[in-house]
Amino acid sequence: MVELSASSLVPTDAPPDGSIPTRMAYSVELTYKVNQPGADFLFNVQAARTKRQRLVSEFLELSPAIASQEFTDPLSSMRLLRLRADTGLLVVRYRCVIDLIHARNDPAEVPETWVCSLPGEVLPFLYPSRYCESDILSAFANQQFGSLFQGYSRVQTICDWVQRHIVFTPGSSDATTTAVDTFKNREGVCRDFAHLMIALCRALNLPARFATGFDYGADPALGPTDFHAYVEVYLGCRWYIFDPTGMAIPMGLVRLASGRDASDCAYATIFGDVTPLARWLTVALLAESDSKTNAPMRFEKALSTDDGPTHCTWRRAVASPMLPSLM
Repeated sequence: MVELSASSLVPTDAPPDGSIPTRMAYSVELTYKVNQPGADFLFNVQAARTKRQRLVSEFLELSPAIASQEFTDPLSSMRLLRLRADTGLLVVRYRCVIDLIHARNDPAEVPETWVCSLPGEVLPFLYPSRYCESDILSAFANQQFGSLFQGYSRVQTICDWVQRHIVFTPGSSDATTTAVDTFKNREGVCRDFAHLMIALCRALNLPARFATGFDYGADPALGPTDFHAYVEVYLGCRWYIFDPTGMAIPMGLVRLASGRDASDCAYATIFGDVTPLARWLTVALLAESDSKTNAPMRFEKALSTDDGPTHCTWRRAVASPMLPSLM
């Protein structure tokens, strides 16, 4: 069991921009039956730690108590937990309290960035990937969105198009479903919505990445709280949040992982003979009587909890000429 307190987690410097945080509490419990000894697990359930996503406290428990190792990706702040388990039950419990300190910008002042000016760390998110075949969707993307003003508003238009034309249908896709499949079938779940939006953005030379969090604000009729896939697009100097399903409240999204597509961001990757038994999650807003907190709400500002590479200095909207699509 590992428990970390606020004093060991929260940076002592003031929040960026002097913003009032949104304080969220998240917990997850995963139960597995290990059928053969020596099963290896990679978990991605711990909240990422960034300047705008600050851990106040967190608690991790493994039952039975077994050795584990944690690795943090230096670019995405994604945290991987690795462990090996013998036969029997394995239970992973994690909970945290986290402050989200959003950058909020006027969408009209958020520009697209030319490829020649993108930081090197961002370039991999221009390419087609396993689930996001931007090359195949390039002709459609340019016909549908290529003539629009190049800025945040164009990305929002892509997000809105996906939300209007794809029907959220549980069970309609599987682990092999790609953006092109979703484009053809016009139905899917959150990961499919995200893959399609990402592919359309990349087809227009917009760096876009897959992100995982929780469906805070989703209609309870859709079922219990669950992991949620959404999109971050690099505009100006930040990664901005978009939810093409329209289900979650973007201001309440706590980022766990980000990558090229779902293949980089699975909450659990298992090597061995293992049977998943149960998954339980909760996410809630916390408000303290002696402090101010921002309740998640829907509004028109461009939101980000990732300021991007520190050496980027562009902040103002810049009109840019049409760039060729990826070949």
